[in-house]
Amino acid sequence: MTFPILENAIRTSRHSTFYLSCGRPDATPIVFVHGWPELSISWRHQLSVMAGLGFRAIAPDMRGYGRSSVYGRHQDYAQEEIVADMLDLLDALGVEKAVWVGHDWGGPVVWSLAQHHPERCHGVAGLCVPYMPDGFAPETLIPLVNRDVYPEAQFPAGQWDYMMFYRENFNAARDAFDADPHAFVRLAFRSGNPDGQGKPAGTAFTRANGGWFGGGPAPSVPRDEAVLSEDDEHRYASALVRNGFFGPDSWYMNGAANMEYAARATSRILRMPALFLHGVYDYVCQTTDSRLADPMRAHCKDLTEVVVPSGHWMAQEKPVEVNAALAKWLAGRLPWLWLQ
Repeated sequence: MTFPILENAIRTSRHSTFYLSCGRPDATPIVFVHGWPELSISWRHQLSVMAGLGFRAIAPDMRGYGRSSVYGRHQDYAQEEIVADMLDLLDALGVEKAVWVGHDWGGPVVWSLAQHHPERCHGVAGLCVPYMPDGFAPETLIPLVNRDVYPEAQFPAGQWDYMMFYRENFNAARDAFDADPHAFVRLAFRSGNPDGQGKPAGTAFTRANGGWFGGGPAPSVPRDEAVLSEDDEHRYASALVRNGFFGPDSWYMNGAANMEYAARATSRILRMPALFLHGVYDYVCQTTDSRLADPMRAHCKDLTEVVVPSGHWMAQEKPVEVNAALAKWLAGRLPWLWLQ
């Protein structure tokens, strides 16, 4: 049976969330949480597949994005606020628990939700960004940098240098993206390149270059059709033109608040089934040749790891592999969900 992908919205006194849904309304929900600078459509290759496997697949536009609420203060994009959005969504669906899947900044969201609200999680899966039990912030990431690739004297913040640029030059970072969202989307959404292995990621040079693109807008490059169709480009860029990059970029401005939020968790140990998908050619979130995934391994008691020959945009570049990994994990570690 083929299920349509439906558009939905919930509105509460604190926030409005637009979301896509696919599958039987009474099926177990699996919620897909996108990252920067994406939309619910980032999961377009997963929604119908998971619905066909018997789940109700849900993909929200996160706060600051698309047709969900947009705010004008940095602190409105702290993880505690975003996790509350996801709990509101779950309540609106009328269910106690879901399977949570996050990519990029969606990873810290689902990991934080699992850390603070394990009773709302059947299981949790992360693509590219592993669980950081002390919070996702430069202060927790930089100590795990691979110094063979990023000598400290030259790259004190390693590949996370771009995060420091946000802190020090937020307006310049935002303005560079806002200057031409279409060009940026075409530049950003690209397949993984094996030639980058063992070399510093471009994000390690952000401050030295005076900005993401040397102080100007994103250069114009052809679209990578393996990741992005013309329609996909239009939908991403149109939303970014409409809302601007203040909200998406502000997710990077809450390191201290996110660490403090993590410190308030009852336990840093995750005991529910967890899945992590490594992107071999993701050179910012490089987890196969660094210690970045070590805290996750130490704090997840039921962890499954899968290596995908992909760059950062894994769910869009390698949807077959991602869907297969999710289905195998669900069948192996959460088989009772298939019967609900």
